[in-house]
Order: sequence, then C-alpha cells, then structure tokens
Amino acid sequence: MERSNQLPVFRRHYRAQLASDGPVSEETVLACRRNAEKMLGEGRLMTCGLYVYGRQLFLYAELVGEDCPPDTFMAPLAPLLSPWPHKEETVRWARMYLVFYHRVPRDAEDWKRETPPARRRGRIAYLKEDKLFSYVYHHTALVREGLLKGDKYMSVALHEDVLFSYFEEPRSSVNLMGTEEESRAIEAWTAADPESHFIHLPGSEGANFLLLPALFDLG
Repeated sequence: MERSNQLPVFRRHYRAQLASDGPVSEETVLACRRNAEKMLGEGRLMTCGLYVYGRQLFLYAELVGEDCPPDTFMAPLAPLLSPWPHKEETVRWARMYLVFYHRVPRDAEDWKRETPPARRRGRIAYLKEDKLFSYVYHHTALVREGLLKGDKYMSVALHEDVLFSYFEEPRSSVNLMGTEEESRAIEAWTAADPESHFIHLPGSEGANFLLLPALFDLG
C-alpha cells in the first residue's frame, strides 16, 4: 500500500520488564518481528528495534502516519511482561520521555534513509539519582539551543533513572538549527562533569552507555 511521503513520523521509545528470568523464545521474537515487518511493508513503520538487558526490554519504533501503542505489534510478548503502574492504570510497555536528539523528522520523505545503515544500535545508561535532573536540565538546554552536532537518527529517552538511546552507524553530523555555529550550551554540560552523572554498568568497560544485543532490528 502506497502512503504519502508527507505523513508525520513518530519516534517512540518504550521500556518493558519480563516477568521471569530466562531468554524469550525464538518463536515469540519471530512473531513480533513478523508483525513489525508487516507494518513496514504497509508503510506504517519505518524503523523498529527490540533490545534486551537482563529482564528489561527496550523498544525503538518510528511510526508513520499515526501513532500506535506497541501492544498492537508486540502482542506476542504480552503474556511474558510484568505490568508497570501508570497513573490509575497499568501498562505492559512504559513510554519513555524523549530528552535529547539532533534532528526532528519533518515528514516521512525527510526521514527516509538514502541507504540502509550498516548497523542499528540500542544502548542504555543508569543515572545517579542525585544527578538525574542535572542531566535532563543540560540536555534540554542543548536541544533548545539546537547547535550541537550529532547523528541525525540518534535519540535519548528517559524512564525513571534509566536512559535508552538509539543510533545508527555510520553516524551523520547534523544539528537542529542546520547551521555551522558552535554550541555554547555544551560548555555548561562539560563544566557539570558528565562522568559524575552515570553509574557504569557491568560490561560497559567504563563507558557511560552500554550497548545492548538486539532481539531484532529492521527498517
């Protein structure tokens, strides 16, 4: 089905928790992947990646035309997930809050990749509780200024004290303002001692973010 290239693109990040230890079966992962592939073929989805860390699952999706909750295409995972409290309800997939990025998609035409990326990557970081709002403050300032350059498709989202970031390799170099002007907001973030904000996770080799294995990724 052909869809207009002028349709909006919704970047969504979600976090879920498996109810028990142990790997998710290949059949369940394949069923979710097939659902995502169907939406991709219909033009309703541009990119999708499902990443795992222990019992935590992290989902990145670029939805085209209309927003829809992950329950619609991640339904095979539902029986395996613990509910998250969300106001007066519970949800299987907790929506994460987008806090940092270098570009906003104007529409599907603007956001499409000229060539497929070599790799799609998901990574996470744990913030120290007393540094959480400092991180959000400085990265909100960087976004408002819009001058710091980085990967067009990179994004960082927050839920509780956990960051989930999606990016692609090779990385591009763009900024929100589309200019060559240098960022001044980055000076304040550097002065705030970025390293002091993070809890380094096992396996990260001292890096602030830990790269995660993908259960699947496609686009």
